[in-house]
Amino acid sequence: MRKSSSFAVLVFIIIFGIGCVLAFVIYNVTANMESQWIAAISFVIALFVSLAIKVADQWERVIILRLGKFRSLKGPGLFLIIPIIDTVPYWIDIRVITSTFKAEKTLTKDTVPVDVDAVLFWKVIDPQKAALDVADYKSAISWASQTALRDVIGKTMLSDMLEGREKISSELQKIIDVRTEPWGINVISVEVKDVLIPAALEDAMSMQAQAERERQARVILGDSERQVAEKFGEAAKTYIDNPIALHLRAMNMLYEGLKENATIVIVPSTAVETMQLGSMAGLTALTMGIGQDKANKVKEREAIKPE
Repeated sequence: MRKSSSFAVLVFIIIFGIGCVLAFVIYNVTANMESQWIAAISFVIALFVSLAIKVADQWERVIILRLGKFRSLKGPGLFLIIPIIDTVPYWIDIRVITSTFKAEKTLTKDTVPVDVDAVLFWKVIDPQKAALDVADYKSAISWASQTALRDVIGKTMLSDMLEGREKISSELQKIIDVRTEPWGINVISVEVKDVLIPAALEDAMSMQAQAERERQARVILGDSERQVAEKFGEAAKTYIDNPIALHLRAMNMLYEGLKENATIVIVPSTAVETMQLGSMAGLTALTMGIGQDKANKVKEREAIKPE
């Protein structure tokens, strides 16, 4: 039952105060003790009027019963009732309301126990039906939501539940809306917050995902090696009928290796003969080329040193 509004209390104080002042004036003028009845009558009138005055907020609708029968739907704002004869059993909030509900240890279609948490957004669109056609519409909505969630879980595979939450939410909304429509309630949306699976199954799924990623990595690596081998094969075809190009390529590889490492490089004798490095002139030319390259690098470093 809702408490009395501040406006009703103010009206009570004003009426009773006027009665007390009037009784006091009459008593001072006539010195009649019957003036006390005026104060008592003013108290009764103030109490009756304050009980008759009701104020509903903008988002509230009020059900009024007269001698047990539905009389009217009031609100928002100020309205009057007849005390004792009229009763106000329900103050119904017509704003959008959120309710959380869950299904614990419910088996999916592939017999996996899961815990599912969801949120329901709903509002009362017909306060009269919500008050008269169902005993407690809030509890009814909660139970209807839980049973609908269990039904949907039992018809859904675990993989579909983990990947298709939007589909499950849409299906839940349709089921709950059909059940609550006769009660004057509209389901706006349903959101599945979380799906919890057993820890052992979660570890197994994690290992499966890791193995799948490793398999994909190996496939990509093998494909890359195949592409590299194809490119080497294409490059080898270029040198088949062109020994000069092969000779220049071999000399360039040896030159780059000596230039970068500046250490002893072991070269097969066949390669030395092919590149004509076995003679003193060949080695001298190669050494002079490397020395000249190093000298150029030293000059470049000295040129960029700050003065």
